[in-house]
Amino acid sequence: MELPVLHLDDNLAVVDKPAGLMVHDSALARGETDFAADRLREQFGRPIFLVHRLDRATSGCLLLAFDRDTASALGKVLMSREVEKVYWAICRGWPEPEFTIDHALDGGPGKPLKKPAITHFRRLACAELELPSTGFPTSRYALMEATLDTGRYRQIRRHLKHASHHLIGDTSHGDGRHNRSFRMMGIHRMLLHARRLAFAHPHTGARIEAVAPPDAAFAKALALFDGAAADGVREVPGAG
Repeated sequence: MELPVLHLDDNLAVVDKPAGLMVHDSALARGETDFAADRLREQFGRPIFLVHRLDRATSGCLLLAFDRDTASALGKVLMSREVEKVYWAICRGWPEPEFTIDHALDGGPGKPLKKPAITHFRRLACAELELPSTGFPTSRYALMEATLDTGRYRQIRRHLKHASHHLIGDTSHGDGRHNRSFRMMGIHRMLLHARRLAFAHPHTGARIEAVAPPDAAFAKALALFDGAAADGVREVPGAG
């Protein structure tokens, strides 16, 4: 199956990775044989160089280059924080309208050294659903926009946990009760989506902006917010 292409030129591409597909082979693959990197090499009929990664459960914009020079140049742009990476996330609770989490994170299993990690969050919409939770007759959820100053291991997921606003569908850092509620509604994926990627082309300087539409499951979750905003927050983008 080919991955949808959001931008393509002679040097690079941005594709829309589906949730559930690993980007490349690793120790976490556990015998899997289907990887985005292999699909993309076959799809484009040429070598590809992955410029960044997305977790298996995360969908959306994935950046790759077709030659080493472009990959190196894009890597430097990423390191300089000149790439805009915008994510959509659905979490439990109603966070503040805007806040920043500055909380150092380790590099994952086998990498105990903690490094600075900064995520900026903006609340897009709120919903209160008739799902009993911890003695209350309803449960509250929020659609958040997250932008990254750094790119640490599972940064958004772990920062939301740090703020006690666990990401829905996250089986590693989330809240099992809320995850089960969404599965009962037919939503069986982690609700984190790499919505937008924007940067200057490393060779031409032209502005590149790629936007990945939500898949059917994420769109079903977005529909829960359509008409359910609790306190005058803006209309949910892409819902309905």
